[in-house]
Amino acid sequence: MRVFLIIVLLVLFSGCISDQPEETQTDEETIMEQISISSAAFKPGSSLPVEHTCDGEDRSPALSWDTIPAGSQSIALIVDDPDAPGKTWVHWVIYNIPPDSIGLPDAVPKNKTLDSGSLQGKNDFGRIGYNGPCPPPGKPHRYFFKVYALDTTLSLKSGATKSQLEAAMSGHILAQGEIVGKYGR
Repeated sequence: MRVFLIIVLLVLFSGCISDQPEETQTDEETIMEQISISSAAFKPGSSLPVEHTCDGEDRSPALSWDTIPAGSQSIALIVDDPDAPGKTWVHWVIYNIPPDSIGLPDAVPKNKTLDSGSLQGKNDFGRIGYNGPCPPPGKPHRYFFKVYALDTTLSLKSGATKSQLEAAMSGHILAQGEIVGKYGR
């Protein structure tokens, strides 16, 4: 019995003692700061008003944000629908928004370049600017309004796609936030 107990103890202690160096984490864990984003047009998780959809005026809703971190050089926004059939459908791509901006107004013009210097990209409708929800009949879709604070002004020209914007933002995101609205027909 004594031999058995000694063997058990040796096995237990050998797991605690190793001749290999302790593993260290090679990737720094980054705690992403959060941006608070809201809309006067809809509450988080609620339905988007019809005027912000293809069934209405198809105009962008007003958005507000805060907690943009110091050192931000620009802001970007992507609006997409992960519930669309076949792929995530992009409704709006806008970037190089001035870092002191506290939001976007209702009905942002569908111009490549805005008066603020902000640039708009191409959505999955093949157009510049915002095009609202236009889902097929059935279960309501979710629309993610995602805002990013960046440590750089992007060198993209107007008309960039979501994937081009995401590639340009990679490694430059200081903070992010999102609000989700729904719409169904």
